[in-house]
Amino acid sequence: MPPRHQSYRPSVPRPCRVAAILLAAGRGRRMGGAVADKILAPLAGRTVFAHSVAAFVASGVADLFVIVHRDQRQLLALAALAPTPARFVRGGRQRQDSVAAALAALPPDITHVFIHDCARPLVQPAQLRALLKLARRTHAAVLAHRVTDTIKERLPPAGQTAALRTVPRENLWAMETPQVFARGLITRAYARVAAKKIRITDDAQAVELLRHPVALLDNPHPNPKLTTPADLAWCEFLLARA
Repeated sequence: MPPRHQSYRPSVPRPCRVAAILLAAGRGRRMGGAVADKILAPLAGRTVFAHSVAAFVASGVADLFVIVHRDQRQLLALAALAPTPARFVRGGRQRQDSVAAALAALPPDITHVFIHDCARPLVQPAQLRALLKLARRTHAAVLAHRVTDTIKERLPPAGQTAALRTVPRENLWAMETPQVFARGLITRAYARVAAKKIRITDDAQAVELLRHPVALLDNPHPNPKLTTPADLAWCEFLLARA
């Protein structure tokens, strides 16, 4: 029995302050049946999902993972590969529905949120740490790369031949994930999306509705999104070259 003068305090777990939402519920229709589930497809010795998980774990940026799944069968497979601590959320009809559901599942002590499409398996730990550092300062930071192609806008009336307008590319950036936000900001942004009943294609677009500036982290490394069967082969090549 310890001496009476000695005081003891119960151990208090480190509070969860940064959450990583890992989106895995996409249907992958443009894979054309080449794989049953692109998030669970094999890629360089592990699943596509496991590559994203490994990067987040190695970076040490997240205190909690919220994994968005498609159905019960996928949930069982993802749970076997998931980091800890993790919560699992059923995805919605659209990507934005899945993100909204994951945000609603966050505990109150979360201050910053990563949102990552697990169909981008080549993200690197150093990029995750740099994004979080940037987001703590600016409240909104996204991984992106400069557009180097010449971009044309086809003017109406649309047809096989149409008048074109060249879009200046100096200020054009292609968005990637992860994207990181202060929890209050992204929650308000998604509330605005729901109120306006609009469809968005990435999370920064939701923040744009609040007219909040977004910091861009230029990504010098390939971070492609798996969309077609050819993308799997491309990622295999990139991982073999690394």
